[in-house]
Amino acid sequence: MKLPRRKFMHLAAGSIALPALRRFAFALDYPTRPVHIIVGFAAGSNPDIVARLIADPLSRRFGQQFIVDDRPGASSNIGTEAVAHARPDGYTLLAVTSSNTVNATLYAKLNFDLVSDIAPIAGTVRLPDIVTATPSFPATTVPELIVYAKANPGKVTFASNGVGSASHVIGELFEAMTGAKLLHVPYRTNYMPDLLGGQVQLAFTPIAQTIAYVREGRLRALAVTSATRSDALPKVPAVAEFVPGYESYVWDGIGAPKNTPTEVVMALNEAINAVLANADLKARLSSLGAEPMPTTPPEFQRFIADEIVKWAKVIKFADIKPE
Repeated sequence: MKLPRRKFMHLAAGSIALPALRRFAFALDYPTRPVHIIVGFAAGSNPDIVARLIADPLSRRFGQQFIVDDRPGASSNIGTEAVAHARPDGYTLLAVTSSNTVNATLYAKLNFDLVSDIAPIAGTVRLPDIVTATPSFPATTVPELIVYAKANPGKVTFASNGVGSASHVIGELFEAMTGAKLLHVPYRTNYMPDLLGGQVQLAFTPIAQTIAYVREGRLRALAVTSATRSDALPKVPAVAEFVPGYESYVWDGIGAPKNTPTEVVMALNEAINAVLANADLKARLSSLGAEPMPTTPPEFQRFIADEIVKWAKVIKFADIKPE
């Protein structure tokens, strides 16, 4: 039977719209069960702290639990690979960090590609590191640290979350710009107990992870790595006050496996940005020295690409090799 042209066009338009309607319905139903946010670092690390700050309000907003799932190892590559190979249904997310953009250059052979295998959803926060020392460390300022390190090359120890981690390359940037020679001590687990115990002397620690210890006097803050002083520690100078041009931040965001439905990505992006705009959360972040970093997915994608380029230069200059 030959259909009238008008009826045929109506049916054709309906058949084209059907997949879109199904995707839209899927997004409206999302989530119907708990969502896991995979963090590639140990509990108590900066990415873990940030993920938990975001997960709780997301749970309330969606009416489903957002579970922070710490999977430390290989400078976050273990957790990232798990997400890259997960089902792209929005129920397995990645806490994307600055370390991911370092790893993109540092590791020649990974079982995933950050740019092509992880769909960017949204940035969450950015924050400076603190150049942190044990109370017994002889240098109390950045100029004193530089002089002491040059007089004792390779003897001043600084801890990190592992070779190529953000806490490592930020330290390497400091060495490159000051000529100080430090001894890098990479950790596979949380280095904070050893830093607090004096087994290592320094660390370039995310401010949210360390600020409480600084305020309690258990650690000494020599400087912050932001371009200017942090409102959370206004008496602590910026490294740039002594080393012009020095600036570095750690940052966090959320990603998902590639091919995650666009509607789910946009629903999560909208929710995350709304959470970051909440006055109570902004105050909480401010107290930790962090600031919201809301983005659209394309903005977050461009930001990640720029960070890969930035840290590739440091890795090549310092000749950093993976463990």
